[in-house]
Amino acid sequence: MRDAGLYDADVLVVGAGPVGQTLAIDLAKRGVSVVLIERNRTCLQHPKMERCNARTMEFYRRLGLATRIRAASRFQDIPMDVFIATHLRGKKIFQLPYPSVAAMQEAGRRCNDGTLPLEPYQLISQYTLEPLLKSVVESLPKADVRFGCELISFSQDAAGVDADVKSTDGTTSRIRTRYMVGCDGGSSTVRKQLGVKLEGRGRIAQQRQIFFRSEALFSRLPFGPGRHYHFPFGMLVVQDDLRHFMANTGSIEGPTPAVLLQEMFRIDFPFEVQNVTLWHQNLLVAERYSDRRVFLAGDAVHLVIPTGGLGMNTGVGDAIDLSWKLAGTLAGWGGPNLLSSYELERRPVGLHNRDVSGRAAAGVNSWRAACRPEIDSDTPEGEANRNEVARLAAIGQRLSHEMIGTELGYSYAGSPLIGSDDEPPPTQVDDHYQPTTRPGSRLPHVWLDDGQALHDRIGNEFTLVSLGRDQSALPALRQSFAEFGAKLDIVQVESKPAREVYGHDLVLVRPDLHVVWRGNSLPADLRAIATVATGHT
Repeated sequence: MRDAGLYDADVLVVGAGPVGQTLAIDLAKRGVSVVLIERNRTCLQHPKMERCNARTMEFYRRLGLATRIRAASRFQDIPMDVFIATHLRGKKIFQLPYPSVAAMQEAGRRCNDGTLPLEPYQLISQYTLEPLLKSVVESLPKADVRFGCELISFSQDAAGVDADVKSTDGTTSRIRTRYMVGCDGGSSTVRKQLGVKLEGRGRIAQQRQIFFRSEALFSRLPFGPGRHYHFPFGMLVVQDDLRHFMANTGSIEGPTPAVLLQEMFRIDFPFEVQNVTLWHQNLLVAERYSDRRVFLAGDAVHLVIPTGGLGMNTGVGDAIDLSWKLAGTLAGWGGPNLLSSYELERRPVGLHNRDVSGRAAAGVNSWRAACRPEIDSDTPEGEANRNEVARLAAIGQRLSHEMIGTELGYSYAGSPLIGSDDEPPPTQVDDHYQPTTRPGSRLPHVWLDDGQALHDRIGNEFTLVSLGRDQSALPALRQSFAEFGAKLDIVQVESKPAREVYGHDLVLVRPDLHVVWRGNSLPADLRAIATVATGHT
């Protein structure tokens, strides 16, 4: 569909953080030509996100990147425990034990009831993940990656988008593409020029982030190895190489960063402060996710408090949802509902995750608000305060770390690309995932008898998973998709566990592994299924 004489590429992606790079990788792997621009000359050099959740790791597995991402982090056999204490050399108040990546992988290999993800979480710092993704996208023939290139302005017409950009050497140029996606963060130039407003609560509280290096600290942490260490005045986050740390505190003024780390956190090992940043807590979602040929994704459309790790991970979900829809539209088989469904599907997820993030932050604030000056004292009053804080933390702190239902359980039911179903939708519970193939849901992960994951049998197009014996009518469904120009793969599976988890003989899955339709036999009107799935309703 691309006209090289008119367009520089099919899609312009603005912003090369994890979301923009993931979108560019997926588009390029689907054969879509993409220009990726980033105003900074290099990738981020300090932490923002520090964990890819289970759903994100499933996406990266499908992109062939999960193993590389895990290898880039030293958090393999290290527990993901969370500690609450008076300070780093003080009294431990509460501990939440969480398994290591290796333990979660082993548990996943033994489980085949659909309740666990194919890929567990992975602790990896953003400043490690971004260069890894950059090396991948730069290796793809369909991707043109330009760091040190800033979007200045853009306009759009019925056939494409014209973007004026400026390089760090001062030269300006114009890029014309069929579509543009703004993945350019909370201060998004794309969003602002579209006039899209953010809804919710902004600038709730200001925090100071101190990024520092210490060779000795992790091996000598007094409470044992883990990833988060919370105190009444702030928190310490271990980074993926075990030599860098991020301290967050509400202390905006007062001690210098070095003095604060020594006197408040009580770090008495050599360290080197490498970066200090002030940032605001926000709970905001954009009123719109698109405007004709221009789309928004990631922090450009949702800003959440990092508690719970729902910022970048939600953005990667945006990228995967949008990528295959852009590819299908550019390939010619996508109907008018295909791209318009992006906002209909992803904005409710953004709103839900914003609220989950807010509840998680409130849970942390609940026990911090109960801390009294005597909390570190060896007195009955100090012990009573510690017990009260532990009681509140056992409830409130869990909200930040136990959200597998938020990660895996969201549904696109009600989208014009999803079929209807007689079964009522399951209630989404943030700390629990209930596997289901109800249309709109993520296809649950199951292992096949040969040890292969069923997810790995599903390609990048539409797939009909057939668990029944009668195959005679299936080619007719494939033909219904072909009439629109779309491809349908048929995966025949003989698996008792899969049949028990999926509950139906036939399950139609989209490229992003969300269920479109299910049944025990094909309906008489096969074209109706293909019409919905491809966006032609």
